[in-house]
Amino acid sequence: MVTFFYIKGITDESDLQILIFIPVLLIYFITLGGNVTILLLICLDHHLHTPMYFFLANLSIVDVSSSTITLHKVLVIFITGDHMVSYPACITQMYIFASLIGHELLILSAMSYDRYVAICNPLRYHMIMNSRVCSLLAISCWFMGFVQVLPAVVIFSGFSCYTSNEINHFFCDMIPLIKNICNDTSVLDIVFLIQGIFVITLLPFLFTSISYIFIISTIMRIVSNTGKRKAFFTCSSHLTVVILLYTTLVSQYLTPTSLGTLNAKKMFSLFNTAAVPLTAAVPLLNPLIYSLKNKDVKLAVRRMLGFCKFIG
Repeated sequence: MVTFFYIKGITDESDLQILIFIPVLLIYFITLGGNVTILLLICLDHHLHTPMYFFLANLSIVDVSSSTITLHKVLVIFITGDHMVSYPACITQMYIFASLIGHELLILSAMSYDRYVAICNPLRYHMIMNSRVCSLLAISCWFMGFVQVLPAVVIFSGFSCYTSNEINHFFCDMIPLIKNICNDTSVLDIVFLIQGIFVITLLPFLFTSISYIFIISTIMRIVSNTGKRKAFFTCSSHLTVVILLYTTLVSQYLTPTSLGTLNAKKMFSLFNTAAVPLTAAVPLLNPLIYSLKNKDVKLAVRRMLGFCKFIG
């Protein structure tokens, strides 16, 4: 029986802790600043009140939340040296993080549908992607994200025997916790497989893939090269984030244990939680790849700066 867990953190090497802490802290502040800026622009500028930016606002909320829920313990360990986390807090953290990852995959699927309608049916875009449809899609993504992980968390919380209360990770993730359970976890493995592969990974992946099959087919039928480039540009950022997110998740959660140690998976998880919400060409900044290179957002920034200057 355990009442608390001991989080090992990113590394045991004291000499490396400061070298890792500073980049993680900078990345977290960039994540927070970039996504909060995008949220403010989308909320305050009516020119950005479109379906694409509505879904992007939801994605920014997920990015900030997933980074905060996981990286805060890294910062606490470095500043205070407190590696302890209570059992209820650990289960709660695991549940929220898994739900946010599920929601991110679902919201990316909704964004792929938005891009499909924009490119394949542009004349009816505003009729199909009206505010009611967008709200229903966003609410469904949030609801499914938090519901789909409940069975695994309920089963997990029923286990009472642990070989150790030390977690070789920098937050309470399901895989390192499962390795410490001395009960029979076959039921949890089946639920985790069904939920992880079919419910929250395969279905959004298939939906996204089908959308892009139609998108690419439509783009290839465009006669002018300028039109092709413009159409591809509207979905290139989304496609980049989708590929990067699925690659890191598969590397972290869906590879056999024999193909990677917990330390390796911990590094993948750090990349996933710290870098993916900031994804760019070298994965660094999600707002950059999704919005700040977009002329609509640049104009919104200029309008906001001009308004602030006027008020000043």
